[in-house]
Parts: sequence; C-alpha cells; structure tokens
Amino acid sequence: MDHTRTNDGRAQGDGPEEPEENDGPEQGGRPGPHHEPAPDGKPGAGDERGADDERGAGVLPGPGFRPGVPPAAAAPRSRLRRWARRTALTCAGLLVAVTAASFAYNAVTSGRAAPPPGLTYVEAAGIHTRYEAWGTQGTPVVLVHGAFESADTWSRLAPLLARDHRVYALDLTGSGYSERSGPYTVDHLTRQLLGFLDAMRLGGAPGERPVLVGHSSGAAMVAEAALRAPGWIGGVMLLDGDALDTGAGPPPGLRYVLIDPYRTTLLRLGLGSDWLIRRVYNAQCGPGCPRLEGAELDRWRRPLRVAGAEGALWSMLGEGVPGMSAERLTGLRRVDLPKAAVFGEGDDVFSARTPAETAERIGAPAPTLIPGARHLTMISSPDAVAAAVERLAGRTAR
Repeated sequence: MDHTRTNDGRAQGDGPEEPEENDGPEQGGRPGPHHEPAPDGKPGAGDERGADDERGAGVLPGPGFRPGVPPAAAAPRSRLRRWARRTALTCAGLLVAVTAASFAYNAVTSGRAAPPPGLTYVEAAGIHTRYEAWGTQGTPVVLVHGAFESADTWSRLAPLLARDHRVYALDLTGSGYSERSGPYTVDHLTRQLLGFLDAMRLGGAPGERPVLVGHSSGAAMVAEAALRAPGWIGGVMLLDGDALDTGAGPPPGLRYVLIDPYRTTLLRLGLGSDWLIRRVYNAQCGPGCPRLEGAELDRWRRPLRVAGAEGALWSMLGEGVPGMSAERLTGLRRVDLPKAAVFGEGDDVFSARTPAETAERIGAPAPTLIPGARHLTMISSPDAVAAAVERLAGRTAR
C-alpha cells in the first residue's frame, strides 16, 4: 500500500496517533495532568488551575499567614490587632499629656486664699471655730448650716431675727473658716456644736436656752444635740432637712476613680467658673433668690480656696452627707422640747412626703411649707423663715 508522508514526517494511514507522554516538571520528573481544551476554544478549568499553580510557585506566605487559618479570616484579625495597638498608644499618649497638663495647672493655681479680715473665733471642743453674732437682747438663737455652706449662708435671715433675739451662727469644722479637724461625722460635729454653746455660755438657765435651727444636713447636728443635752436646749427646728442618714453623696467608688491630680484640677476649674457656681446656686435657691455677684460669689467660693479646704472636702465626700438613723431620730419624740419642721414647698432634694414624715418622726406639729421656696429658704424667703422661728421661740418662752 502506498504511504504518503505528512509535514511532520508521520505516514498517513498509520492509525490513531498515540498520546505523547508528559514528562511533568523538570525538577520532579512526575507526569503532569493532561489538559483538554474547552469546546469553545477557551482555557478549561484545568488550564486555570495550572496557571494558578505556575503563578503561585515559589511564593512565600505573608506576615499575616497562620497555618490552618484561611487568609481571608487572618487578614481582618491582623487589622484588628493593628487598630488595637494604635488605639492603646493614642490613649496612653493622651493620658500622659492630660496628666502633665493637670500637674502644671495645679502648680500654677497652688496659692491658697486668705480668710477675710476681721473674723471672730472661739475654741469649741478643741476646734478653732469661726462664728458671727447679731443682736444684743432676747432669747438666743443658734443657726447651724448644712453641707458646703457657712455662717455667711444666714446673712439675710440673721438680721431679721436680731430684732428680738441674740443670734449666733458658727462654721462647722470642714466648712467656712473654722479649723479643719475630721472626722466629719454627726458625732464630731455635734461635739463642736455643744462646745460652742458652752464657750458662749448658752444653755441651762431659763432665758439662756437657745433655739437651734439646723439647715439641710445641719438638721442632724441640732437633733443630736437635743438628744444629748436636752436641758441646755430651748427648742429645735429642722429647716429643709430630715436629719436622716440616707446615704446621700457621691457613689463610694468615686474616690477610687476621681484621684489626684485630676480631682484637684476639676475642683479648681469649677470654683473658677462664675457660671457653674450660679447654676448650682440657682437650682437650689430658685427665682426668689438675689443674683450672685461680686462679694456674694466670693462668699460661696472663698471658703473652698483656703488652706486645708480641698483635703477636708475630699474627706467629707468620702464619708457622705452626715445624718442619723431613723431609730435614733425618733427618740427626739420623747424629748420634752418645742420642735418644728420647715421646708420649701418646691424643695426637690426631698420627696413630697418628707416634710410630714419628718414632723411626725420628731414629734413636731404639722410642717410649715413655704410657697415658692426650694432648698435655700433662709435666702429665698427670710421673712417666712423668721416668722417660723419666732413662733417656735414663743412656744419655748412658755
């Protein structure tokens, strides 16, 4: 049979062409897969895998590679770790900057204010106690301020009472311009109050037994004084205060969070803000109070700027607002003294039930509610408070 040759030297008619062997990669010598072209002439799936194998050959894993973890899952985790590190470094930098600025500000503002000139002092239970006095005749009235107040808080009420009474107001230790001497508890503050009565020769003799008026937390001290020394006292008024230990004050954990130098910086910034002082004052006093300006602002601000005031403030905040147990306070019912409970009708420091509950608890008549007044009734409504004190003093005289 005649055979013709094709261009590649193969004879036509010799039968089907045998597939050529694939020697595979040169380094391995293993047979490689045979890739059939796709029917439409495009590379088949095998071709694509082959191309991928060729492209990936010799490529080392990247820094985010983790054995057994798909690259798609490892990449977000790597980005999260980088973000966390950057955030931590940023926060640390901010903390260092804020701390340095706080120390610097505290150093610049470290100077302390001097007490006003001409203050009057007496030794009361071993505490150098500042006080003020008004009037020269009549039965005595002793005014006891509340937390973060001072004898100056009574400046609108005292002159009205002084028309018919000898009036005294003291700075409890930790407040105003009295010596700072803790602990700032009901027991310690009541000792100072009774020591003040003794030093001023008040109490005991008829006509010398003072009416005690305690405002806000000061109500606890006048109630405790009446329980300890009823024969010295002529009468007791709880003014805008229930005398109870209700746990009022900042959260106990705050002392561990608000630490120096930051708390000192915040306090000094706050005291330097006329707007903030007015805001707190207006919220407690209401529209009936005079606007704080100049000297009046200084009366609230300066006592917290004298030497020792900041340390005493942190101690008082740590101990909370002083108060008595309900059981102890109820004992006042059995004390044969005139008593009164007076509250501002709009005082939102207490519930609407507090005035009646307080009067009942101490054995006083129905409470006196002052219309339009809030928590600082002796400032917003001095005439109404003076009238209530006069009524109580009249009962004492009988």
